[in-house]
Amino acid sequence: MADGRGLETDRAALLAHYDLDAGGFRTLDQIIDFAAALCEAPIALVSIVEDDRQRFLARTGLDAEETPRDVSFCAHAMHGSDIFVVPDARMDPRFAANALVTGPPHIRFYAGAPLMDGESMPLGALCVIDDQPRDDLTALQRQGLSLLAHQVMVELEGRRRDREVIARQARDAQAVAESDRLFRTLADAMPQMVWSTLPDGYHDYYNARWYEYTGVPHGSTDGEGWSGNFHPDDREAAWPRWRHSLETGEPYEIEYRLRHHSGEYRWTLGRALPIRDDEGRITRWIGTCTEIHEQKLMMEEREIIAHELSHRIKNIFSVISGLIGLSARQNPEIRSVADDLRARIMALGRAHDFVRPHDADEQGELQRGRLRGILEQIFAPYDDAGKSRFIFSGENPAIDDRSATPLALLFHELATNAAKYGALSVPQGRVHVNVRGEDADVRVDWREEGGPRVEPSGEEGFGTRLMQLTAERQLGGRMRRDWRPEGLLVSLWIPSRSMSRTVAGKV
Repeated sequence: MADGRGLETDRAALLAHYDLDAGGFRTLDQIIDFAAALCEAPIALVSIVEDDRQRFLARTGLDAEETPRDVSFCAHAMHGSDIFVVPDARMDPRFAANALVTGPPHIRFYAGAPLMDGESMPLGALCVIDDQPRDDLTALQRQGLSLLAHQVMVELEGRRRDREVIARQARDAQAVAESDRLFRTLADAMPQMVWSTLPDGYHDYYNARWYEYTGVPHGSTDGEGWSGNFHPDDREAAWPRWRHSLETGEPYEIEYRLRHHSGEYRWTLGRALPIRDDEGRITRWIGTCTEIHEQKLMMEEREIIAHELSHRIKNIFSVISGLIGLSARQNPEIRSVADDLRARIMALGRAHDFVRPHDADEQGELQRGRLRGILEQIFAPYDDAGKSRFIFSGENPAIDDRSATPLALLFHELATNAAKYGALSVPQGRVHVNVRGEDADVRVDWREEGGPRVEPSGEEGFGTRLMQLTAERQLGGRMRRDWRPEGLLVSLWIPSRSMSRTVAGKV
C-alpha cells in the first residue's frame, strides 16, 4: 500500500464488483436504524468512499445522498483497524474548518467503524454522528458498532458474490452459445454426416450433410426416428449395440446399410463417442456416419478373387504331389525321396490352407491366425487313437501368410525326424512345445521325452540344413539343438516382427 494512487485504482476496481448503483439496500437501512438507536445518535450512515465523493448506501437523519470526499470523516475512519472517534470536531484541527462542521449538519461528535473487504481493502465506514460533543461511545456501543459494521460487509459481500455468479453464468451461457455455433458451422462443413444425442440417447441434432444424404425432412429423424433409415436386416444389430454404448459409455461403432435419398441402401460406418464433464458424467454423444459403400463392394470383390486364387494354388499343390507320386511309381528307386518330398509338399499345402482367405463361418475358429492352430494341423497325422502326442504350453502368438509357410516346413521336419528316430518312433513318446516371449523374439522350445536315446550324426542331412535355412534365412531367427539323454531339445528364437505384420514386437 505504499503507492496511494495504486491503492485507489485497486479500490475503484473492487467497488465496481459490488454493483452499488443497483440500489436495494433494505437490510442496510435496518442496520443503521439499529446503530442510531444503540448509540443514541441522530444520524447514522453507511458510507462508501470513492475517488472524489462519499456515497451513502443507507442513511438516517440526513437528507444528502453523497458529499465530496475532501470533507469526509469516513475517509479517515476507513484506514484504521478500530473505531475512529472525534469527540468535538470544532476542537480537532483536521475538521474545525470542515464545511460539515461549520455548516449543516453541524457535526460535533463522530464515531466510525471501518468497512474492510476480505483482503483488508478499505471501502468506507459505518458511522454515527451527533451535533453535540461527547467524550466517547460506551464499551457496549463500541462493540455493537463493530458487529454492525461486520454485518454491513456480510451484506455487501453477498451482493458481490451474487453479481459475480450472475456474470459468470452469463459468460458461460455466451461461451456455450458460441461453442454450439462453431460446432454447427464445422459440422455443416464436414463431408461426413454428423449427429449428436442427449445422455439418454435422444437424437437432437443432425448436420446439413445428413439431410442432404438421406433426403428426409428436417426434424423427422429426431428421437428414435433415425432407425427407420436403416436397412431392415441391420436394425436388430444396430439397436443392441447402441443401447450397450449408452449403458456402459463405451464407444459406438457399427457398419450398416443406410437409405440414400435415391432409395438405395448404401453401406455406412457409424461411430460415436461420449462427451463427459469434469466428474466423468456423460453430457452428450457426438457421432458420425461415413459412407463406405464402394470400399465394401471392393473388399467383397477382392475376397472372391482371393478365394479363387487360393483354390487354384491348392490345386497346384495337389498336381505337384500327384506328379511326384507318378514319378515314384515309375521309378521305384526314388520312392523314399519322393515320399519325403510329397510329405513336405503336403505340409506346405496345409500351411497355405491355414492362411488362405476364409468365409465368415471359418473366420470364427479361435485358432485361425495363431501358431498353435497351424502346429495342430502339422501334427495331426501323429495322433494316437485320436489323442495328440504333443503337449502345448505357454503363449499362442499370431502368425500370417508370410510366416506360415516357413513355420510349416520347419515343424514338419522336426515331427518327421521325431517319428523316424526320436520320441514319436515309440508309442510312449511325447513332445512338449513351449512358446513364450523373450525380449523382441518369440522363443519356441521343442522337447522330446520317452523315446530312444539319439546321438547326433557326424554329417548334417538335408532336413537339418532345411530347418537351419528356414529358421535363419526366411524367419531371421536362430536355432539351437541340445542332444540330451532324455530326448532332443530344439530351441528357436524367431523375431516377433517375422511372425506377424500386425503385431510386430508383441506375443
